[in-house]
Amino acid sequence: MLNFNLSDEQLAVQKMVKEFVDNEINPYIREWDEKGHFESSILNRLADLGLMGVCIPEEYGGSGMDYNTLAIVCEELERGDTAFRTAVSVHTGLNSMTLLQWGSEGQKQKYLVPQAKGLKVGAFGLTEPNAGSDVAAMQTSAVLDGDHYILNGQKTWISLCDYADHFLVFAYTDKSKKHHGISAFIVERTMEGFSSKAIKGKLGIRAGNTGELFFDNVRVPKENLLGQEGEGFKIAMSALDNGRFTVAAGAVGQIRAAMEESIKYCHERKTFGKEIGKHQLVQQMLAKMEAGYQMSRLLVFRAGCLKNEGKRNTRETSLAKWQACDFANEAANDAVQIHGAYGFSNEYPVERFLRNSKAPVIYEGTREIHTVMQAEYLLGYREDKPLSNPLPAWPYEQKETVKS
Repeated sequence: MLNFNLSDEQLAVQKMVKEFVDNEINPYIREWDEKGHFESSILNRLADLGLMGVCIPEEYGGSGMDYNTLAIVCEELERGDTAFRTAVSVHTGLNSMTLLQWGSEGQKQKYLVPQAKGLKVGAFGLTEPNAGSDVAAMQTSAVLDGDHYILNGQKTWISLCDYADHFLVFAYTDKSKKHHGISAFIVERTMEGFSSKAIKGKLGIRAGNTGELFFDNVRVPKENLLGQEGEGFKIAMSALDNGRFTVAAGAVGQIRAAMEESIKYCHERKTFGKEIGKHQLVQQMLAKMEAGYQMSRLLVFRAGCLKNEGKRNTRETSLAKWQACDFANEAANDAVQIHGAYGFSNEYPVERFLRNSKAPVIYEGTREIHTVMQAEYLLGYREDKPLSNPLPAWPYEQKETVKS
């Protein structure tokens, strides 16, 4: 029998993050959004709460909770603002969980442990100016030179570009092999030849840090190759299974925020002598929000349950990401409509919700990419095989420490 109740631990985490958002983000987010300011101290406070490595095993510095607890954290953070859910998505979902899955023991000790503790921040570098959905179009190259790889190229639309300490960067080691010639590297900000630049003038997620990475003959040690040469595409796709999961979970929080604000306004605003919530067309919009919220949450938790079992979840995560992000965009749009002219002003947060809700429909697989993926699964054109080294199942088995 399926149990949809949250555990006591999950309820405690949910309460903690909700209170954190209400006290540390919501009172200031309008100002941060207006100024385009990323409040990086929030990351330190999330680390203090053990939320920068919520689903990373304790032996690697994390909190050792399950993947659906990560989803709960992302939902609550995006109820405040997409910027801070994005930070956790990139740091934990795209970077740390990928290191957990693919990293050598040495790489985990050097990079994953401080990231899971929140002492260092991780980010992810895949997208390029001419390589988004078409990953094989990337131009960044890595040439082996003795004990180092020499990286040259550029990445764009990289979250935490100016704040991350470590980056998972994808580059061609053999372009003649196309997808099979892509490799993954751990790059440190302090490596000579590395630089970053923020992108300004974004439609939404203005309280987040997004920008470009530049690699000018950056010398990366051979031991910073993640996996084997030519495994980069496979590593990137598995990373996206984790990133998309957190994006979908965040979208659930966006739907909830739009719904909560709309319900509040419906009781405050009166037209034609009664609360606007009494009007059936307003009720219809609220009902759609509730349906989208409940369906999206179930899709996310289904993907999370597969992650907990150590099973591949590309298909399920794709569906959750596609539907939750679409529902969030629609819910935010309806919330603006319910607020009428006031929805067009930042006096109320719903206009920010609408601006923020557009980006997740695009990044980590556009709506169109996920539509095609789901159709190809149905038609039998696409089939997922079990990964050779899947994400570890939860609860994690603690390794025995050998005493010297």
